[in-house]
Amino acid sequence: MQKLLKFRYFFLLLFFFSCGDSGNKETSVQDSKGTEVSQTNAVENDTKVILFYGDSLTAGYGIKLEEAFPALIQERLDSLGLNYTVINSGVSGETSSGGLNRLNWVLNQKVDVFVLELGANDGLRGIPLNKTQQNLQAIIDLVLEKNADTRIILAGMQIPPNMGPEYTAEFRNIFPELAEKNEIPLIPFLLEGVAGNPDLNLEDGIHPTAEGHQILRENVWKVLKGGLQ
Repeated sequence: MQKLLKFRYFFLLLFFFSCGDSGNKETSVQDSKGTEVSQTNAVENDTKVILFYGDSLTAGYGIKLEEAFPALIQERLDSLGLNYTVINSGVSGETSSGGLNRLNWVLNQKVDVFVLELGANDGLRGIPLNKTQQNLQAIIDLVLEKNADTRIILAGMQIPPNMGPEYTAEFRNIFPELAEKNEIPLIPFLLEGVAGNPDLNLEDGIHPTAEGHQILRENVWKVLKGGLQ
């Protein structure tokens, strides 16, 4: 329970970083027990930070926060005695453009591992592919500009063929192309084993259930575990 509270607290911290006044260093937030704590103290943490930066898939749309795959990764890390704190910075409906716009807030503290999970909403909305790729590249560049030692992991995504086979195929190729260009690890397809399975998705057919998120955890862990100490 203590580890879960730590995860939930840091989720709230990032929410307030994204929405609050950057000049207000005395702003307080509440942990899941309702205890008020200052942001200043919250960021003074000697553990390494893994930040999941994404959309509703990362945020755990439709399920409890502790059932989403970032929280499940925290549980895995804790069970192995690895000194990492997971931050869930997922925002439902986020596009690559929106993610780029809010990134500076998120990078107010040092991030050791940055897991980038954006682009799905771009594809579903038919945003020009070159724009999505440019935004994702700009996010990668900004993360490394803030801290060149940050390990970036890119989550691959695929979309239904609603926009036509050419758009769908080119969208899928964005992620391996970016991973190769930037020499960063790639999760080939975040929703592998979950997409298209009605038993593992909510009624909308897009967002995974709690059981689906357990599979997402394994998809992420296969790539994430390689660089952990």
